[in-house]
Amino acid sequence: MPIRLAPFTLAALLLSAPAFAELQPPAGYYAAVGQRDGKAPTCPTVPQPYTGELQFTSKYEGSDKARATLNRQAEKNFREQTSPITRLEKEAGRMITGYMRTGQPQRLECAIEWLDQWASADALESEQFNHTGKSMRKWALGSLAGAWLRLKFSESQPLAAYPQQSARIEAWFTRLAEHTVREWSDLPLRKINNHSYWAAWSVMAVAVIDDRRDLFDWSVSQFRIAANQVDDEGYLANEMRRNQRALAYHNYALPPLAMIAAFAEANEVDLRGENHGALQRLAERVLQGAHDPAEFAQRAGAKQDMSELRKDFKYAWLAPYCSLYACSEQTRELNQEMGPFNSFRLGGEVTQVFEKP
Repeated sequence: MPIRLAPFTLAALLLSAPAFAELQPPAGYYAAVGQRDGKAPTCPTVPQPYTGELQFTSKYEGSDKARATLNRQAEKNFREQTSPITRLEKEAGRMITGYMRTGQPQRLECAIEWLDQWASADALESEQFNHTGKSMRKWALGSLAGAWLRLKFSESQPLAAYPQQSARIEAWFTRLAEHTVREWSDLPLRKINNHSYWAAWSVMAVAVIDDRRDLFDWSVSQFRIAANQVDDEGYLANEMRRNQRALAYHNYALPPLAMIAAFAEANEVDLRGENHGALQRLAERVLQGAHDPAEFAQRAGAKQDMSELRKDFKYAWLAPYCSLYACSEQTRELNQEMGPFNSFRLGGEVTQVFEKP
């Protein structure tokens, strides 16, 4: 016979089940909207929502398996193919940043109009994609959801006047996050690299926006896979295969990992100890390499291309990182000298949201 639980027993079981608090971002995302005088810019025309197949040319087309030699013509094709997506990422983020600084409602209205048009068109949701296409999907999601977090959680509640548009936009983010989880799950370890980490950051941003514990857990699980890829000396084997770009890609792996760790900590999940402090080992190895790339060159078997490492914004990970660790005096100075950081792929003003009052 089937066992039937008495009503009071069922109620007791439900009451005893673990209850999770609502997911939240780090404290800086609750900041009030600033107020500044000045004239707001005219809202530009919305770029045509991209609803086509996500089949894009790789800028490394024709390169060997290291995928480290840039193909200039392929890069030009890639930029042209993805220009409406990149324009949305950069300009919508810039509008949100501008609004958070000034409080000018025209900036907010413009950002919402842009995002709502793309959401209403089911943009970026094609099931036809190649590797570059699914990469663009998760990059765009991280950029847009990362910026939206500031509007969603600001104590000024700027989205209160836009309930319908906000609901459409957030539902779109969630659909894109679900695509991202499907596309970046269960990869063999040899194929898990910075792309997977950026996918996990985009999903973390949406998890907090939509209070989706399953998405949060997926992002944390991807962080743990990444942490376990960091060896005892702070190197990532899959990024070492990028030859002359090995150091640059180690550095590129850090922004999403530092953001995930900061968001996890805000929700009482401490990832700093994973694989015996892997994130800190990786960060210290990268900073040493940026100062003197000789060890990276020796291990990779190629002189390191330092062009990307001379751009201050490439170190935007220092803002969340130094909120997690007691950074050394030298690292704190780097954070101050290179910042304040503004990275569209991390949602805009990273220093602003992690700066301690």
